[in-house]
Amino acid sequence: MKHPLLLAGRFLATLLLIATGLGSFGCGDSATVNPVVELAALSVDPGTLEPGFSGGTTRYNVELSSNVESVTINAQAAVAGDAVTINGQPTTNSIIPLGAAGTTTPVSIVVSESDTSSRTYTVLLVRAGLTGNNSLQNLAVSGTLDPAFDANIQDYTVDVANNVGSIDVTPTLSDPAATMTVNGQDTDSGQTRSITLNPAGQSTLITTVVTAQNSNTKSYRVTVSRGVSANSNLRALTISPGGLSFNANVTSYTVKVGSSVTNVTVRPTLADTSATMTVNNQATNSRQTRTIQLGTPNSSTPIIIVVTAQNGTQKTYAVTVERDALGGNNDLSALTVRLGTSGPNLISFSSNTTSYTVDVASTVTSIRVTPTLDDTAATLNVTSNGPGPITTSGQARTIPLRDAGFSTTITILVTAPNGSQKPYTIIVDRASPPPPSGNNNLSALTVRLGTSGPNLISFSSNTTSY
Repeated sequence: MKHPLLLAGRFLATLLLIATGLGSFGCGDSATVNPVVELAALSVDPGTLEPGFSGGTTRYNVELSSNVESVTINAQAAVAGDAVTINGQPTTNSIIPLGAAGTTTPVSIVVSESDTSSRTYTVLLVRAGLTGNNSLQNLAVSGTLDPAFDANIQDYTVDVANNVGSIDVTPTLSDPAATMTVNGQDTDSGQTRSITLNPAGQSTLITTVVTAQNSNTKSYRVTVSRGVSANSNLRALTISPGGLSFNANVTSYTVKVGSSVTNVTVRPTLADTSATMTVNNQATNSRQTRTIQLGTPNSSTPIIIVVTAQNGTQKTYAVTVERDALGGNNDLSALTVRLGTSGPNLISFSSNTTSYTVDVASTVTSIRVTPTLDDTAATLNVTSNGPGPITTSGQARTIPLRDAGFSTTITILVTAPNGSQKPYTIIVDRASPPPPSGNNNLSALTVRLGTSGPNLISFSSNTTSY
């Protein structure tokens, strides 16, 4: 059996070839995803990347013995055609000479796409000092290490039958003055430790930590697989927007979304982390979110999730996302016509009634109109005797009226997502001003000798001579 990290790397390489083939010959899947500019694989020989390689992790350390003078770095882009440079040289494979014992040699790896975007990975090659020997001379187990032991390789796998309940581990130090622990237990050089394994079908991690004289540490990890897992299930699957009721034994789902939704995010979670998976042919980690672009309205987009168990068996989950057709809803859900901000609605609105008449007094110079769309994906345009149109649903606008005695027409045109239109019309009749008066009478007339004397005449509006 291969170590899960190595398997993941090989699966990624295989998936990269598949993706390249699809890119050359075309793919009918409408849910394509713009690829990320990143590496699909990165390795150092001899040596082990810390942490383990992931396309989204850009900084790594590699602990090397003092007797290692050079390493070979191999870097592969995730997308065919992306450029890779190692220490400024265009190459995917480079031999890197190391500095003196006890020094660190940095390596810069850049993957770029047509000079428009790039990602830089940094690998620090840490060569142990003469007193910093934190390597093992040998690591023996009651099984077969894969790969064979090398002091500069830190990760190994061992396969045992499902009826094997324990395994013996015997590490030997390169520097007798160094110290070490096995799964946290202090262990002498050459001492054998018996490790109890997890139940059949599960893996057990055995970690040997070597501490050099100068306190530098190095960890050797052995993953013991007790029986190979055949678990190709997902533990969870979410999609947004939309949503589905997931069951690991149900492999086909349909999700409906509105016509305005242009993409969805899908997040699958593996039931067994030793398995691997792809989402629409893209290698995907457990719980990693993928964004899927949808087809045009009234179309279906497939999302295919393939889970590969540790033993190679596969299970395919299929999610079909159905995007609604563009709606034909060109209705208003509400329409108010008021004399002020808080006055009563002057009309009795119904979405099916498209024509209204409002009578106002001659002294009213403006009204306040507020239209509200029934479908937020629709649009509206209000035109009238006044400044710029209203185009926002729920927006109130004060509209000036024509002179007294004239009518003002307000038109609200609603356009549905599919292009169909409905006009609503409000006619505001402003009353005419009252006719001029014929009253030519005086209401009072005084004739006085001074400012406060008595009125010298007896006034009547009908008497015109005094």
